[in-house]
Amino acid sequence: MDIGKLKPLLDHEGPWASVYLDTSRATADAPKLQQLRERSVADRLTEQGVDTDTRAAVLDRLAHEPVSRAPAGRAIFAADGEVVLDLSLDVSPSVVDASWSVLPHVAPLMELLDEAPLCLVAHVDRAGADMELRAPHGWEPREQVARTEADEGQTRGHRTVPADRGEWHYRNWVANERNRTAESVAAEITRQWPSSGAQLLVLVGEPRERRAVHAKLPEQLRQVTLEADGSGRSPGASPELLDQQIAQLCEGYVRQRLEDALARFHAGRGRPGEHGPLGADSAPGVAAEGMPAVVDAARSHQVAALLLGEAGADPGRSVWVGPEPEQVAVQRGQVRAMGVPEPVQARADDALLRCAVAAGAEVLRVPEGVEGPAGGLGAVLRW
Repeated sequence: MDIGKLKPLLDHEGPWASVYLDTSRATADAPKLQQLRERSVADRLTEQGVDTDTRAAVLDRLAHEPVSRAPAGRAIFAADGEVVLDLSLDVSPSVVDASWSVLPHVAPLMELLDEAPLCLVAHVDRAGADMELRAPHGWEPREQVARTEADEGQTRGHRTVPADRGEWHYRNWVANERNRTAESVAAEITRQWPSSGAQLLVLVGEPRERRAVHAKLPEQLRQVTLEADGSGRSPGASPELLDQQIAQLCEGYVRQRLEDALARFHAGRGRPGEHGPLGADSAPGVAAEGMPAVVDAARSHQVAALLLGEAGADPGRSVWVGPEPEQVAVQRGQVRAMGVPEPVQARADDALLRCAVAAGAEVLRVPEGVEGPAGGLGAVLRW
């Protein structure tokens, strides 16, 4: 899951009202069902002691939900009389969930948001590239279009050797033009990449042109770059087929990221009974397993990838937290030692997700049936 979208939650203190509900309108009685769900939210927030302003902010946001193009569900996070974040969900929540807690209850998002990465797609041809930013279903895509034109006399349209040029000189000129265009396109992609927020770059178009661009990209960007056949824009091309190809590439990317992280995790935790230099709660390598070890790693900003397993009780257990993300510990006294006079309890998964957002760590959901961390909490460490 791309947790960057949760950053606005770091700028506000709690307590938090967190609401999850189905907002689909596929049936004739959808308006009536929506009213019942909104009434349920109001009752639950009142029962839990949510302040009047925050409760009113949530209900007002629900009352003004657009009827057309309604998403499968919504997650709303509000504090201090303000809706801080309103997310469209890709999966409808099975039940209405409204809670009032010291931290925003973000853990359910792991199952309700599409895991597909934000994807920058570059449609490459002889003249340059058109770029667009694709987001998972239910998100508003941010369109980015760039066109890089080659110099006068570029290759588009030429199919025979011009009369005033020898074949070798012409082919050499074509190669130089292709190289220059590829450099320009690669430079434009590199410029746009940081601000795009994308996790995956997909190059589409003619093989020779897209491979030339691929070769000009910085090494770090090539590591997250894939290629797809066809452009979806040339005469006779199938946009639907291209969409399927990109969807398959995204699915493979997500699957590979999890497999790679689990491989590093299993290698880093060592053999059963083997411990690291910090004792029984530490791993011998770059991995942490179990709530005490993962919480310690999160507090030290060591977590590169947080692993949350669907099977396991640890994510739902309580930890002690302070107002800052790194103020988290299993023992209350540990948080007090950080200068927090009155630590409070919160769910471990919500607290660790807050740490991950603040540290820019990756968060991966380990499905049931896949061998993950014991207890449901693990991490691959930065060092």
